[in-house]
Amino acid sequence: MTIDLEKLNSRELTSLMKAAQKRKALLEKRPPVGEVRRKLLAIAKASGYSIEELLGTGTGAAPVATKSVKRVKRTKLGKAPVKYRDPDNKRNTWSGRGSTPRWLLEKTARGRSVADYLIPGLAKPTARKAAPIGKRTVFKQA
Repeated sequence: MTIDLEKLNSRELTSLMKAAQKRKALLEKRPPVGEVRRKLLAIAKASGYSIEELLGTGTGAAPVATKSVKRVKRTKLGKAPVKYRDPDNKRNTWSGRGSTPRWLLEKTARGRSVADYLIPGLAKPTARKAAPIGKRTVFKQA
């Protein structure tokens, strides 16, 4: 990082000098790195640990998180049975979960319905995104 002192005005130079003096005072107050390193090693050794174990840099145990993080366990869905099958290629199947496969998108783009590819007797159609799921419906009694 280079600062062009020729382009700075008097106020900017004064603030730069004050910031540099504060930084210098901070650095002079700090003990040398070697001394701090020796103290850390002594504390870790007295507690029965190595620095690698504490910081997680070596092959030792992983460091323990200080904050308790609550993780939400997701229940894994089981394997879904096949609902849709391509009559032209029996290997092309879809369970109705996840994104629609390419073969089915190509077939529906030609004007066919997704329900045309349902396996008869085994499956009911998967709800579409535009379907009124959860919306209130009113039935009139005759």
